[in-house]
Amino acid sequence: MTAAAERGTTTVSERAVRRIAERAVTEALPRRGASRATGAAASVRGGRAELSLGITLPYPAPLADTVREVQRHVTSRTGQLTGLDVASTRVTVTSLAAPRAPASPAAPQGDEGRTPRRRWSQRRVPVAVLTAPAAASCGALAFDMLQVHTAHRAAAPWRVGAVDRLSGHGPGDPAVVAVGALAALLGVWLILLAVTPGRRHQCTVRVPAARVEAAVDRSAVQSLVRHAVADVAGIGAVRVRVRRRRVTVRAGLCFGDRANTRDAVTSAARAALTACNLRRVPRLRAVVVPEPVWRPSLQPVREASCDPTPDRPDPVSARTPEGDT
Repeated sequence: MTAAAERGTTTVSERAVRRIAERAVTEALPRRGASRATGAAASVRGGRAELSLGITLPYPAPLADTVREVQRHVTSRTGQLTGLDVASTRVTVTSLAAPRAPASPAAPQGDEGRTPRRRWSQRRVPVAVLTAPAAASCGALAFDMLQVHTAHRAAAPWRVGAVDRLSGHGPGDPAVVAVGALAALLGVWLILLAVTPGRRHQCTVRVPAARVEAAVDRSAVQSLVRHAVADVAGIGAVRVRVRRRRVTVRAGLCFGDRANTRDAVTSAARAALTACNLRRVPRLRAVVVPEPVWRPSLQPVREASCDPTPDRPDPVSARTPEGDT
């Protein structure tokens, strides 16, 4: 019988350990609500493993006792299923999930209960850029006029010079035309800021509660779609671009059938977008490109015995040399 050391070794990948730990989190608190892992990382060195988990706990729950229970269950369950020695398990509570109340039939159906398509920005930077110079100019002018009328002082040189300069220029002067063009461009810019919502990097999310607005960054949606597509078998590098109306997924195929893999990539990306619960679900475009290491699926090869063409004698071997009898 072959010795155990000569039969080979079994290697448990970090990805498998991470998936097992995430599943163990959902098993830890089956009676206290929906607890789930929001992020997990695993490090495997030889026969030892280290885990780091971010979890969402139901509210209300005693944090200290709950975290200790989750840590104990994840450590024992991961070690039992993988055969590794889990040296440490770090658990971080990232958020608390409140129980969802059933929708009330008397909820407002008008504008108060409608989720806006876009979140409007307060435009703090443009307002500050325009307000600061205007406030400084008006304040300086009011202060100078107050000194002239109350303290009977002469007008400030800058005000006298500005009045003399303006009186010497007409409507057709190049300086007046340039200033007017800049004022017109500034007005167009202000109109665009007033009619556009801004915050293009955010997407609104549907929420069941009234008068509550929620949004998610496009980078978060991009990360969720990329991780979902990367879990498809045969997919290597994944690039995702999230826009307001379209999500483009470009995945590299390392092995497997291209058509079937494209369907799986489309389904995974669409499921990730649906889970985001966006107010406006963007259109999805998935592209699967074979990598340089890709090999197509094996096709049935016809054997030589199935060739309907009859065997022909070799003209060289069938030729009779001259002089043979």
